[in-house]
Amino acid sequence: MSLKTTENLAATPFLDFDRPSVAEFARSATGKAVSDRDRAVRLFYAVRDTIRYDPYAIDLSVRGMRASTTLAAGHAWCVPKAVLLAACCRAVGIAAKLGFADVRNHLSTERLRKRMKTDIFYWHGYTSIDIDGCWCKVTPAFNIELCQKFNLRPLEFDGHGDALFHPFDRSGNKHMEYIHYRGEFSDLPLERIVDTMTRRYGHQPILTEANFEKDAENENRQS
Repeated sequence: MSLKTTENLAATPFLDFDRPSVAEFARSATGKAVSDRDRAVRLFYAVRDTIRYDPYAIDLSVRGMRASTTLAAGHAWCVPKAVLLAACCRAVGIAAKLGFADVRNHLSTERLRKRMKTDIFYWHGYTSIDIDGCWCKVTPAFNIELCQKFNLRPLEFDGHGDALFHPFDRSGNKHMEYIHYRGEFSDLPLERIVDTMTRRYGHQPILTEANFEKDAENENRQS
């Protein structure tokens, strides 16, 4: 087994599938699936829909970015959800990495736009999964309920190809544009993420008083 493969299967302080809660979640989600492809597909949907997408609750501490923390909270933004999916894949013996890209998000909420002062999301996270020697890029960020409120086509993953954000919503409006890929990593490059976000967004408090899904639903109802 190569060093690269070993690194992509190991537990880390962030991909902490050595925690019983993460290991049990992975086992429960995969059930009786017998192939890596079937296990990866089941894990994708489990993380996508069990953990609500919430860009208001960004905690860039080591604890805040751990897979076990995301699982316990039940909500997170794209990077911790990608971390959790990668950790779950490794928990069942599937090699996985963390991938990152800067994206231009054309669909957001007024509260988030005011907070970020840009439509560019730096260090958007996805998971790269090794299935039978083919690396598939998948993002489990948007749960099915959020897609319905935003009029988005939910991402589907069959284990044979990538599952990245659609460029347009169901009505043909611009949705997501990938503008710069930052690479793939065996572990979370937290210091680099914090540096970029501090420079681009400043120090932003967690919006504990706000609800992203309710904001999205209200704004789409009014449009």
